Amino acid sequence: MDTRVPMVNKAMVLAGFLLLSTSGVSKAAELTKETLQAWQDYIRTTNSRMQERLHGSVPFLWIDESAERSRRVSAGEILVTPVGEHSPVKVPKGLIHHWIGAALFPNATLDDIFTVVQDYARYKEFYKPLVIDSKPLGADGTEYRFSLLMLNKSLFAKNALVSEWKDRYIRVDERRRYSIAYSTRVEEIEEYGSPGERKLPLDAGSGYIWRLYRFTRFEQRDSGVYVELEAIALSRDIPAAVRWLIDPIVRRVSRSSVLTTLIDTRSAVSSNVGASNTSSSPAGSHD
Repeated sequence: MDTRVPMVNKAMVLAGFLLLSTSGVSKAAELTKETLQAWQDYIRTTNSRMQERLHGSVPFLWIDESAERSRRVSAGEILVTPVGEHSPVKVPKGLIHHWIGAALFPNATLDDIFTVVQDYARYKEFYKPLVIDSKPLGADGTEYRFSLLMLNKSLFAKNALVSEWKDRYIRVDERRRYSIAYSTRVEEIEEYGSPGERKLPLDAGSGYIWRLYRFTRFEQRDSGVYVELEAIALSRDIPAAVRWLIDPIVRRVSRSSVLTTLIDTRSAVSSNVGASNTSSSPAGSHD
């Protein structure tokens, strides 16, 4: 099955140009208390739903809520879809984008997965070209801190985002783990890579991304590991005058972000497993 992310076409380029150049969109936007409160309420509700998965009220994995989903992912397909009936969710002066994706990592173990997802220094290798730099910032038991420098050329021709994260891993049982990762700092860099480059104040700038939150669930079975990613982001609202044009682009970029993350992670795990198997083979062996 072809899971490649579609190339950015002329319509996306045009829409991206309009998004950045339209006066109602391009001017700076500041995160308000009302928007932040709505985000915190949404995350609180989403965390409660995660607790339901842990307590058995609903299946641990989203794919197990549907036989059709489970069949498709077990067959190797990567599923990505928005969460809820309305996507994105409109909040006061903002939008919440919530997407979920699921994939099977065949012939992998939980240890194989964590060797990749906890190697924050190599995120710039695993997730390029979106991630152009990554650094671990320390660890405390099961909690890790790291930073990312991201450049999304689909919409941000000259602007980059630098973010700091906390990532916590929790063991459910022998076969299941999950992690909660969230941004603790997001800053926009204007004119990235140019002599006029400058970092904007927190919660200022274009407002394309203010907050990021992520659940990842892992379950080992069927000779592999099922990985589910829930990605949630807070952004500014889209002015009504250009919403008809920008909404489809935002949805496509959101979907591609989750899909690309799963594809790239699976590829990195596969490469690591292959390299490990090669290095462990007896030297000089022949068929």
